[in-house]
Amino acid sequence: MKNREFWAGALAGVLASAAVGAGALLGYLHGFGGSVLADYEHVRKIRLLETLIQEEYLGETEEEQLAEGLYTGLLYGLGDPYSRYYTAEEYEEESSSTSGSYTGIGISMQKNPEGGVVIVECYEKGPGDLAGLREGDIISAIDGEDITEWGMEDVAALVRAAADSVTLTVHREDVEEPLEIRVPIQDVELPSVFPEMLNERTGYIRISEFTGVTEKQYAEAWEELSGEGAEKLIVDLRGNPGGLLNSVCGVLDQILPEGLIVYTEDKNGKREEMYSQGEHPLEIPLAVLVNENSASASEIFAGAVQDYGIGTIVGTTTYGKGVVQAMSRLSDGSAVKLTVSKYYTPNGNSIHQVGIRPDVEVKLDSRLLNKDEISHEEDNQLREALKVLGEEM
Repeated sequence: MKNREFWAGALAGVLASAAVGAGALLGYLHGFGGSVLADYEHVRKIRLLETLIQEEYLGETEEEQLAEGLYTGLLYGLGDPYSRYYTAEEYEEESSSTSGSYTGIGISMQKNPEGGVVIVECYEKGPGDLAGLREGDIISAIDGEDITEWGMEDVAALVRAAADSVTLTVHREDVEEPLEIRVPIQDVELPSVFPEMLNERTGYIRISEFTGVTEKQYAEAWEELSGEGAEKLIVDLRGNPGGLLNSVCGVLDQILPEGLIVYTEDKNGKREEMYSQGEHPLEIPLAVLVNENSASASEIFAGAVQDYGIGTIVGTTTYGKGVVQAMSRLSDGSAVKLTVSKYYTPNGNSIHQVGIRPDVEVKLDSRLLNKDEISHEEDNQLREALKVLGEEM
């Protein structure tokens, strides 16, 4: 289971200069010391490649796309799977994902093979849900514009461009005539916390990702479960890829006693520490479910719970991503994400490429591995977590 700001627009200026002339570029780059772009041979090779493309390449070329490829390649050269370059459009999409909110109609869509787009999820109490949209509905037109042959990006852009609402032409199974459904454009909060009671005493909270709204959603979820009589709690982080460091710390602040949650160290040894105020320590039995796809912020959560001894970690060893990325927005709206530090659990353990080893190790039943959905009754890892708490389904 999941990014901050820095850098500037120097890279864009550097690479643009490459198209003007190597001599001028070298003068501009003289102050870059030992950097890649200060080496004449690298600049010369870029110009040679550009000339070959102009003279030999069969297809059409766009200067902007070639430039974006240069920026992407520079980050790719780090060999770091977590560092990358984002175009302005990609950055906006990434920001919506990590913030946990966006402006839209509150649905998730995918391309329908037979034309248009199909709704795969309506966010509960979102504008689409309240307007009457349903999962499985097929949208063929937006404000009268036929979208049956459009790609997903174009459909999403059309919705985003709407002023205050859109009228969707919707085809629904077992309904003969198309429906015209007007949906307002609103701020939509993406759900990342899913609570329920497993029995009369045991609450269950699944956290899909740590976004900008997860801390608030977790507080609301726990208030709901405690109001329903939860005396024990299972937090499910299986498949959670991580997310925002501040978000997971905000959730842990609602669970841990006063003390260190996590600390990070950059390449210069600079250390930053995040603390729990200990105002709302969890004082009931706790089990945390993890698996090999629980990563980053999920591992911070599991590591802190384990180090403080306030709960039992159940499942399989986590992914092992113990590095932190910072998002740096550039002056043209694009952005760069770089790995900038390592994080450590309260006891000083680095889990990078190691992971968090559960206190109670149990693999998911192999018969369930390829199933799209697993019921609580089938879920042997969940049953083991209940057993740890002295409960049954």
